[in-house]
Amino acid sequence: MIAYIARRLGSGLVLIFVVTAITFFLTYGANLPVARNILGPNAGQDQLDALNAKLGLDRPIFEQYFSWLGGVFRGDLGASYFNSQPVVDAMASRLPVTMSVVVVAAVITLIMSVVLGVASAAKRGALDVVLQAISTIAFVFPAIVLGIVLVYVFAISLHWVPAIGFVPFSDSPGGWFASIILPAVVLSIGGIAALAAQIRGSLIDELSRDYVRTLRSRGTSEGEILLKHALRNAAGPALTTFSLQFITMFGAALFVEKIFALPGYGNYAFQATVQGDLPVMLGVILFSVVLVVIVNLLVDLANGWLNPKVRVS
Repeated sequence: MIAYIARRLGSGLVLIFVVTAITFFLTYGANLPVARNILGPNAGQDQLDALNAKLGLDRPIFEQYFSWLGGVFRGDLGASYFNSQPVVDAMASRLPVTMSVVVVAAVITLIMSVVLGVASAAKRGALDVVLQAISTIAFVFPAIVLGIVLVYVFAISLHWVPAIGFVPFSDSPGGWFASIILPAVVLSIGGIAALAAQIRGSLIDELSRDYVRTLRSRGTSEGEILLKHALRNAAGPALTTFSLQFITMFGAALFVEKIFALPGYGNYAFQATVQGDLPVMLGVILFSVVLVVIVNLLVDLANGWLNPKVRVS
């Protein structure tokens, strides 16, 4: 198991290095008009040159890269070109907002998908048709429309939750939950449809295998066959799908943050991209790749626990 984890960590570190290096050279080598964006259209060339020198953008690109890489190893991702706020501090203040929404959305997705997928595979018939119809509608229904509807019903009409804003968990656990539940539901809808379909298909395939017929011939109950044996064997593909859904949710959080006016990571990343704030863009990319590596490692470990053959594949 230790060698298995070491291999996954090694490949993850290589991926982080390659992606961030490529991103750095593509962004810093693109000659984005950073100084112009900061000083405005009326700034003279002398002012632009002075600001570029102050920011270090006039240095050779390899020198800039190794300077940034050294900062990464020291835990320093630089500071924003536009407000001088350290990137690490800015991300640390915004990530809890996005992670709150994404983690709750992931929990909702996992629970609902398992319930719908298992029920569809076990019962089939009319229930299967109804659940598939619900999943299909949820998949194609625009999330932004759903968000607006939920805000109107539960925030404006019923006053059960706030329409916009975020309450830190440390200030009020109840207020925190009320501020993120609608964004989390909106974010989870499409994921539920995809994951439930994956679980349903994998379970139907498992229930048709020879070992299931053998278990039935021995008098094993259908519930035990379904939950103890078939679901465990079907969990591998579902976990992979779930990991992709989690990463997709993190990227899609920008839209729910816009709808519900949440001061999250998605808004921060979007604004940095629009402005061409290079240190922030690199910090966002670095964190995103690290997140992908961690999620994939956890999924690999879970698959290895469910199926020991995976560890030696």
